[in-house]
Amino acid sequence: MRSLKLGLAATALICALSAPVRADCVTVGAVGEAVTHDIAELFAKNGLANIIYGQGRVGKGPVSMKCEDGSSTTTCRSSQMACQVTTPKTCLGAWLCLPG
Repeated sequence: MRSLKLGLAATALICALSAPVRADCVTVGAVGEAVTHDIAELFAKNGLANIIYGQGRVGKGPVSMKCEDGSSTTTCRSSQMACQVTTPKTCLGAWLCLPG
């Protein structure tokens, strides 16, 4: 559970740091951490999609994924180029974006 909280906190931090950048296209990243490789990868992919959506952007090109196995958890970092298409959405962290 602690690793899940750390993963969510890291993803929220990335979201907060990348939010002020309002260029036409930027690279957006997210982090997912979990006990298994598959779950960490899922967290990283879904967190990335929500961050991109929350910024009013759409992903362009392939999602880059790099995972590292630790002693008890796996940490995955995902990134993708994203371009501005709408106004930013209201999001609570990287996992809960409200439709708008």
